Amino acid sequence: MINTKQEAKSDFSFVETEHRILNFWKENKIFQESLEQTKNSDAYVFYDGPPFATGLPHHGHLLASTIKDIIPRYFTMKNYYVQRRFGWDCHGLPIEHEIDKELGMSAQEIVKKLGITAYNNKCRSIVQLYTKEWEKTITRIGRWVDFKNDYRTMEPWYMESVWWVFKQLWNKGLVYQGEKVVPYSTELMTVLSNFEATSNYKDIQDPAITVLFELENSDEYIATWTTTPWTLPSNLALCINKNAHYTLIFDKDTQQKLWIADARLKAMSKNKNIRTLKTCKGHDLEGAAYRPLFPYFRHLKERGAFVIISDDYVSTDTGTGIVHAAPAFGEDDYRVLKSHNIDVTVCPIDMKAKFTDEVTDFKGMFVKDANKAIIQALKKRGLLYRYDTIVHSYPFCPRSDSPIIYRTIPSWYVKVKQMRDELVENNKQINWIPKYLKDGRMKNWLINSIDWAISRNRYWGTPIPIWRNDKTGNYVCIGSREELKRYTGHKVEDLHRDHVDHLMFTLKNEPGTYKRIEEVLDCWFESGSMPYAQIHYPFKNKRSLEKRFPAQFIAEGLDQTRGWFYTLQIISNCLFKKPAFQNVIVNGIVVAENGKKMSKRLRNYTSPNQLMETHGADALRLYLINSGLVKGEEQRFSNSGSQEMVRRVLLPWLNSFKFLQSYTQIDNWKMPRNDFQPENILDQWIISRLQSLKYKVNKKMAAYQLYNVVPSLFEFLEQLSNWYIRLNRTRFWQAHINQDKVLAYQTLFTCIKEFSTLMAPFTPFLSEYIYLEMKKMSNQETQPKSVHLCRFPEKDINKTNFQLEDSVHELINIILLGRQKREQHKIKLKIPLYKLTVLHQEQEVLYRISMLEEYLKSELNVKTIQYSRNESDYIEYCAKPNFPVLGKKLGKEFKKYKSKIESLNESKLFELLKKGAIKIDDKEFTDKEICVVRKAKKGNDALSNQYISIVLNCELNDELIKEGIVREVVSLIQKTRKNKNLKIEDRIHVKYMASNPLNKWIEEQEDYIRSEVLALSFRKAELDDQALLFNIDEHHLKLFIEKVQL
Repeated sequence: MINTKQEAKSDFSFVETEHRILNFWKENKIFQESLEQTKNSDAYVFYDGPPFATGLPHHGHLLASTIKDIIPRYFTMKNYYVQRRFGWDCHGLPIEHEIDKELGMSAQEIVKKLGITAYNNKCRSIVQLYTKEWEKTITRIGRWVDFKNDYRTMEPWYMESVWWVFKQLWNKGLVYQGEKVVPYSTELMTVLSNFEATSNYKDIQDPAITVLFELENSDEYIATWTTTPWTLPSNLALCINKNAHYTLIFDKDTQQKLWIADARLKAMSKNKNIRTLKTCKGHDLEGAAYRPLFPYFRHLKERGAFVIISDDYVSTDTGTGIVHAAPAFGEDDYRVLKSHNIDVTVCPIDMKAKFTDEVTDFKGMFVKDANKAIIQALKKRGLLYRYDTIVHSYPFCPRSDSPIIYRTIPSWYVKVKQMRDELVENNKQINWIPKYLKDGRMKNWLINSIDWAISRNRYWGTPIPIWRNDKTGNYVCIGSREELKRYTGHKVEDLHRDHVDHLMFTLKNEPGTYKRIEEVLDCWFESGSMPYAQIHYPFKNKRSLEKRFPAQFIAEGLDQTRGWFYTLQIISNCLFKKPAFQNVIVNGIVVAENGKKMSKRLRNYTSPNQLMETHGADALRLYLINSGLVKGEEQRFSNSGSQEMVRRVLLPWLNSFKFLQSYTQIDNWKMPRNDFQPENILDQWIISRLQSLKYKVNKKMAAYQLYNVVPSLFEFLEQLSNWYIRLNRTRFWQAHINQDKVLAYQTLFTCIKEFSTLMAPFTPFLSEYIYLEMKKMSNQETQPKSVHLCRFPEKDINKTNFQLEDSVHELINIILLGRQKREQHKIKLKIPLYKLTVLHQEQEVLYRISMLEEYLKSELNVKTIQYSRNESDYIEYCAKPNFPVLGKKLGKEFKKYKSKIESLNESKLFELLKKGAIKIDDKEFTDKEICVVRKAKKGNDALSNQYISIVLNCELNDELIKEGIVREVVSLIQKTRKNKNLKIEDRIHVKYMASNPLNKWIEEQEDYIRSEVLALSFRKAELDDQALLFNIDEHHLKLFIEKVQL
């Protein structure tokens, strides 16, 4: 009998086998052959998002890589031509930041000292620092991808296509320069995109101060609350909500009168000795002038600054209900001042976010460091009313991990806001996995999308191809190297700044010289242009892209809904008014086992390479995809997860194969070329289950629902190894080969081979190993060299029998209930019982089960089985709503229908069980939405689950106990055989010595015992201490076993 708890052979190593398979693929160029084999087939287009190679691949990369391997493997086996090119993101902040850290200076300082050519050469030298490690790890996980024909965003041909994309947007009037409040990395001294700025929040502690602004010509103050004291020197207005009520209070301790929102009075007056003077509406305060808090920009009063204005965004939920406005450092501040025709802005900080000379008291101080000095200055002047601290979520730069600030800075933008409706319409055409992202996170992001800041004040990147006339201010946008040559007379091979910045030109009849603007493109613009730039479109492959666009599939992590997925959609809409991809699998984020972010510093995870060399890549792949990760959920990574996949999946699968291999080798049997017709009912069942599995896998893979595919594969393996093989073990144990044994071999061979082919995209290594081994067990002359060159299995409708599948499903449930009953009564399975009664209200179900009666008797070790439709004498039915399903369907009505479902009578429940659906108040409910539960009535010994009910007679007598103990003797001999490492076919001699009455029982059942354990002789003898001693309850048994030498 197959043992799925242990390895079939102790010397088998999944890790060593995987390395042999890697060599087999490499030596035989199997990946290349799969492409060659399908090159004339329909193309299946997959886009691979480019990672940075400035660090080693982590668990998240391997998760995405596993998904990116599964889908292309599947569609290749479906006879599609699936090119897989690896890509590298070579520009941007991650590269420059590494150089800055290495040299201990900012990029600006390095360029000033060494020059831009030297700086860019430095960047170029580290771009592919870890590419060899990436290739090694990605290959080790089993992913097939073309590293030799990769694409790199720093290649001139790639950059030229990016220029072309940019010019298309320019020509359509979608690009403009503007000054807005944007997220800014103070350490990297550059603008960040909105989606970068929202990707790395941390809880930090900040000052929360209440500051007093003195009204002009009055002894009253306006109290404002802020968590950014460093913005106060740039204050130009105060903002209230005109519809809110405000109260003037008198503080008896400070002898000051101050205005505060009425709703905030209780919170802000805590520990203060105050009395109220009067209350007014916000609009009564609007227009009042106040004295500047600091003198640096008081001259701007002439241009409308330093007055109270109003806007609905001001809330009375926090602070004082009055907001100080520094338009250079707040998007709302900037907007509100503009809406009140106050066209003034001051931004007295440099690129390092240090105060400039204008702010005399704090010049040269980093803004965050200046908080303390500013608070002290206000306190000294009696203008600090309260000083608290607050812990809040604050954005950090995702590259440097330093705090972000928001500031005005001139940038180039793409007009995304005006295309919101088009983006939302395009998004409707995309199949999002998980589905909720489509109308949730992604749609919400698109609906609220703002214009995209695409320029960066950096050096290593694709230069924005705009030349500006230094006299007229006119612009020329260039979209190719050839066009650049026409304007400048210079042909360049490289398009980086150090090769193009010096190129200038003049135009006839126009004064001035055209010089390139300094900025480079956001690297997200480059990755968003990837579908076109990776094939140098439109300079090459024009017809190919236009014929095959959009791509069928992409996959990345959840964070890319605001990154790559987003930029792909923007650029594809700008160019072609359509989405860039049709299907996308969005994986969740992998975190450490303690729920924290994986960190080298914290050492809170095991490296992927170490994991793969412990349990194997197949195990890691299965663990990653058999989780909520493929539904976009977060997953705490545990090393034991890979080990569990070995135990639960890989070993049972391997052992099923080894079981077949062992017996067929004994009989020297090979799979014939011709098809076969199974005669045994369980052969028919497992072949039908195989067809159903193939149908479901293909259906769910076509829908990209990995989370529905993998559990189905696991379920079939469990049925094959734990049910089919065990229920048929005596057929394989037959001493001589006959037709029944041949059919059992053919059935098991077919199931394991097709299952291994089905598993090939998911577990490419073990699938390959078993396939290659099974090729040796077949008489078929021409077989593909690799399982990955096979066609993916399709359902054979002629071999499907759904009714039989239902019958065996019911059989399994009865067996499980019977075991549960034995466990309750603590009766071992080896002890036979007299009677089992199967209960079900439908005669047809009972009839189907009766056709499998012999298996039921054997598995539950019962003498007789009876069938009864009088289930209601023993069982009562009740219904429960399936909350995860109905909660979404019913929403607020769920509570109402919950009580109605739970009060359904038995006739309604029978109707649901029979028809699969019922109506309640004209609303239809299916058996997936309502769970019907069977439970035993009080006073009887029945046992039930949602499918069927049983009554098992657990009364014992001496005869039954005797039979059970004899079976125990057989079991002990079989275990001894195994411990002696005897082969399945080995014959043995057995000597025994037993206490009475066990000795008598053994003599009575000698023939049975001998046949079960393959003993040529079985005799009683006096045994010494060399014999094995066993205790069976109160009985004693000594055994001596030796192998027959033939």
